[in-house]
Amino acid sequence: MKIRVLGTRGSLPITKPETKHYGGNTSCIEVIQDDQLLILDAGTGILRLSKAIIAKQSEFNILLTHLHIDHIQGLGFFKPLFNASNEVHIWGPSSSSKSLRDRLNRYLSPPLFPVHYRDIPCKIHLHEISHSSFNIGKFHIESNYICHPGPTVGFRISNGNSVFTYLPDHEHILGVQGWDIDKKWISGIELAEKADLLIHDSQYTDKEYEDKIGWGHCTFENAVSFAERANVKKLLLFHHDPDHTDKRLEEIYKHLLNQHKINEIELPVELAVEGKSFDLG
Repeated sequence: MKIRVLGTRGSLPITKPETKHYGGNTSCIEVIQDDQLLILDAGTGILRLSKAIIAKQSEFNILLTHLHIDHIQGLGFFKPLFNASNEVHIWGPSSSSKSLRDRLNRYLSPPLFPVHYRDIPCKIHLHEISHSSFNIGKFHIESNYICHPGPTVGFRISNGNSVFTYLPDHEHILGVQGWDIDKKWISGIELAEKADLLIHDSQYTDKEYEDKIGWGHCTFENAVSFAERANVKKLLLFHHDPDHTDKRLEEIYKHLLNQHKINEIELPVELAVEGKSFDLG
């Protein structure tokens, strides 16, 4: 299973020299096993999906964690949608108030988008998921609701040999002080347990988080603590704040290494870099 980061940024895309290294596109991840492709979230990073991969596919699976604009703003510009011979499956969290189609139609219609959902020429199949378990090709996928405003799910993806967990927007200890609690009360922990690679929200520093409690995002320090508690093998810090330049991210990361003494524990931790790939055994 090969994981490639197509978009690393949270909230809104940002393009300037100071963010060139870690990237400015919003959330999108490519997962490939043999000829099977999964696309996780449809932020502006989806436009980085290679033409060679698109040319090989006539069926696409897009798994949406939630429908905040930074996770769907690239969807309307995804070219396979406008090829009538393609089939596109969109998997997204179920809501108690409106259908997935109704919620997507708010974006895929004027005045926010010039083309109505109903006029998109490809064959679109919508799948509403919650605490779900399903297969796409060689992938086995588990989803479950996690702590973030609005219906939001995380994904655990396995191929029989390795496990990849994706929790890009997640505030897993909202209302709890410290980590001395039973695992069952930690949002998303079962999705991340013993994963070979965890991509996890790390939008704020501890200081920034003080004014943003309840916004649905995580600190760098808490992301590491969560990964340690879940016994993951590698952590990729993700959903970079648009105000964090490359230099600032590196300052925070250096402090994080010192704070957690990461070199002394068996948990490799990296900052997500747009375009970087990971091969899971």
